[in-house]
Amino acid sequence: MRTTIGLALLLASASAAAQPSPASSLEARVAALEAEVARLRAELERAESAARGAGGSGSAALAAAGPSGRAAAAAAEPAAAGAERIAALDKRLADVEAREGFRVGGTTFRAGGFVKLWTAYSVFADGNPAPGALVRDFWLPQQVPVGAPRSTHFSAHAKQTRLWLSGTATAGGRPLTGYVEVDFQTAPGTQGTARTTNGYNLAMRRAYATWGGFLAGQDWTTFQNVGALPETTDFIGPTEGTIFVRQPLIRWTTALGRRASLALAAENPITSSITSASPALAESDDAAFPDLVMRVSGKIGRAELSLAGLAHDVTVYDGREKDSSFGWGLSLAGRVPFGPAGRHDLRFMLTGGEGIGHYVGLNFAPDAVFTNGRVHAVGLVSGFAALRLGWTSSLRSTVMGSFQEVDWPRVPLPATANDSAWSAAANLFLTPVRGLDLGLEFRHGERKIISGETGTLDRLEFVTRYTF
Repeated sequence: MRTTIGLALLLASASAAAQPSPASSLEARVAALEAEVARLRAELERAESAARGAGGSGSAALAAAGPSGRAAAAAAEPAAAGAERIAALDKRLADVEAREGFRVGGTTFRAGGFVKLWTAYSVFADGNPAPGALVRDFWLPQQVPVGAPRSTHFSAHAKQTRLWLSGTATAGGRPLTGYVEVDFQTAPGTQGTARTTNGYNLAMRRAYATWGGFLAGQDWTTFQNVGALPETTDFIGPTEGTIFVRQPLIRWTTALGRRASLALAAENPITSSITSASPALAESDDAAFPDLVMRVSGKIGRAELSLAGLAHDVTVYDGREKDSSFGWGLSLAGRVPFGPAGRHDLRFMLTGGEGIGHYVGLNFAPDAVFTNGRVHAVGLVSGFAALRLGWTSSLRSTVMGSFQEVDWPRVPLPATANDSAWSAAANLFLTPVRGLDLGLEFRHGERKIISGETGTLDRLEFVTRYTF
């Protein structure tokens, strides 16, 4: 490198200012340093030329050569000062590159991530989740058991450890950046067992390239405001209440004045569905058009807000019959800092629509019910709110609550399909030294199915996380 029920509220607001990426920030810093170096080098050349024209070869010799020598010495003084300034700026440039990454050819690489240990004591009041179920690793309401005896579990793993690598070069006068991010939680398989090696598969989270305002690859959906997510010991936290999708997309982002931005995207149009006979999710990749997303982000006072809209081609093909329906969604999200230096904040998200179940709550509700060869879009309303309080510079806590309500179409439905979920949590985080976070969190969550049966989870979590 040289370096997205309450929809009126959704329509009433505009949204979170785009934050510069670490790569673009680094690019700006390096570009400023290089411009200063170039300017001073030009001054140095002019001063040295003046000195040569006065007949001298160095400041000491010029000082001893009478009036003409003294005139040349006067020209040589800024040259010497310029050389020192250039040396200092070159050192700063090297320091920035050393601190922010390493260079190979014309590309500056940066690496980072965190190492996270997650431990939890869980009480499932209404059953025992299957061995290997993801609800044993993090809050996933659709896997909370119902209608069975109580069970308790202690769990520990480091699967959520994350690594990323970026490379930035200059192309057409703009930064061209590639970014890859992986973790060990995403992949379903394992390479070892908890009895012996506890090995887990590395899995891609994000992989994309950016140039100017364009991004192509796999990233967070444009429908989601990732910056509104609260700090939590959990993998997600308010799972049922948040949009949470990473998928292939092409996105263009542009500024709208100094305090707002517009993002337009075409994204992968997967459809999840169930049938009247079974709540098992089926995945269809048969849409004729990509999902189209628009998000406006911006600042109103200190508040960082976003409003996103989604159009989704809900198409199901079961190998014999195929049908489609129009899916849509709106989401308002944001972060509102308050208190001294914005130490505290309120974060929130409110989402509603039809045929967008796979975008929300890790597919708690399906996009559609497919029955008698017809697609019936499923509606939902979801949301969360999280209050963060910064007690000191190193001690803070967050209280959060989230929900999702499913609006089922009037067709026959399986009694065990998800109908609603909610959860509440409170945590305390301490950063005793830079880069090291210790977190303690308690969560209560509840799942309800169409038959009216419920299942609950109470969980106490503790994490350590070293970010590098």
